[in-house]
Amino acid sequence: MYEKEIEKLQKMIDESGNIVFFGGAGVSTESNIPDFRSADGIYHQAYKYSPEQVVSHSFFMQHTEAFYDFYKEKMMILDAKPNPAHRKLAELEQAGKLSAVVTQNIDGLHQAAGSNRVYELHGSIMRNYCMDCHASYSAQYVKESEGIPHCGKCGGLIKPDVVLYEEGLDASVIQGTIQAIGRADMLIIGGTSLVVYPAAGFIDYFQGKYLVVINKSETGRAVRADLTIAAPIGQVLDQIHV
Repeated sequence: MYEKEIEKLQKMIDESGNIVFFGGAGVSTESNIPDFRSADGIYHQAYKYSPEQVVSHSFFMQHTEAFYDFYKEKMMILDAKPNPAHRKLAELEQAGKLSAVVTQNIDGLHQAAGSNRVYELHGSIMRNYCMDCHASYSAQYVKESEGIPHCGKCGGLIKPDVVLYEEGLDASVIQGTIQAIGRADMLIIGGTSLVVYPAAGFIDYFQGKYLVVINKSETGRAVRADLTIAAPIGQVLDQIHV
């Protein structure tokens, strides 16, 4: 299945020397991390508060305990392991074919697979900091803390280094993303519905030769794709030879 598409993808990768990968939640669903917007994603499950409410800056500040109840259970999947998509992208970087991964995910799995240049548009659950003294804390510390995690040094509130609704993206991450996509000769978009902005708008900076979309469902915006493969991204990339 998808033999012709994968053959075409292989040819495009072979001809390219500066590939950038732009990915979303679908990249990690094969690592058993739930996405947000699919039929069985977090947004379609019943909670006292909607996920959009919970993962907002104002909710974090006003209902910190409820935020952490949801965040620890649904967003901190610390035993997840990289899947074939993460591993193949790391291989492509090590082979000098892929220059950057741009991800909307916060799970740290690209780095766990061995990718070095990763632009995390929405931050990472792996980094946490005290809002008062800025001391750093691990994901394990936050996950294992009872209730609201507090700083062991000054007692301040610990906040995950993730971009919540109502917060802006990191300026240096934006700059790196735009430069990487603007210089790429091939852009692979995978596992994202392209409905979250401003993240989805960054693909407009691509001026290279090949634009590929690998996603199980249709994307939320039309893109001028040279190749579209409607399949799980791990299954597709696992068949690529580096």
